Order: sequence, then structure tokens, then C-alpha cells
Amino acid sequence: MPERRQVSGGGRVTRRPLRVVEVTGPSMVPTLYHGDLLLVQYGAPVSPGDVVILRHPFQQDLLVVKRATERRPGGWWVRGDNAFAGGDSTDYGTVPEELVLARVRARYRPLAKGQRSVTAVLGWAVSALRPVRSASSRLRAR
Repeated sequence: MPERRQVSGGGRVTRRPLRVVEVTGPSMVPTLYHGDLLLVQYGAPVSPGDVVILRHPFQQDLLVVKRATERRPGGWWVRGDNAFAGGDSTDYGTVPEELVLARVRARYRPLAKGQRSVTAVLGWAVSALRPVRSASSRLRAR
């Protein structure tokens, strides 16, 4: 498991482990697709617009990926980028801070089985690894 070391105030070294997770389901389309691999950093600070990994508030053995849109009393308001998929704070309300586990740093889209031509492979190479950026500053929770 890769780890990143950071020096915090007072000269202490803190570890923020990086892990790879796989996306399943359509709730973050068009930002993330089923089968995408994510590089996530556990314990990283979260800001509005960040894509995060969290424990589902009602089924805590289930990890979900959503966009943290707004900090509210009691935690984070999270939304999926696909408004038609559901399964976000509009269903279960504010997510407590302790259930937000990691921040997504990058997305890797694996090469599809049918992509064999030079053009397809070059197109894949250009788009396969991308940082997952924060959404527009105009993003608001509904």
C-alpha cells in the first residue's frame, strides 16, 4: 500500500495512506464510470467540491463515492454527479464527519477489451489518468 508522508506543525510526521478502489454503479457519471479505478487518500482534508469515499450512514459496511458539496451542522452534504441515480444526502441527509473516510486524488480508466487500434489506444492514453478536480465554486447542495 503506497503511503505519503507529510510533516505537520510541531515537526511530527503524519501518514496519509493512499489506496486504490474500484467504482461500481452509475451515481458519479459523467465524472466517474463503472470500472474506473480511484487513487484515494485516507484522512485527507475535505473541501466543498471534493470527491470523497464515505461509509453509507444506514449501511456502514458499504463504502460509497460522492461529491462533498457543503459542510453543514453535523457533517457533510454529499451528492452524486448523476442526478438520476440517487443514493446521496437527498435520501439520507447530512453525513457525519467521521463517516467521510478519504478524498479521491486521481481516476484511472482501464483500457477496454475492444480498444486495440492505434487510435483507440492513443485516445485511451491521453484520458486514462486524470486528477479528480473539485467542481465549480458555484456547486450548491439542493
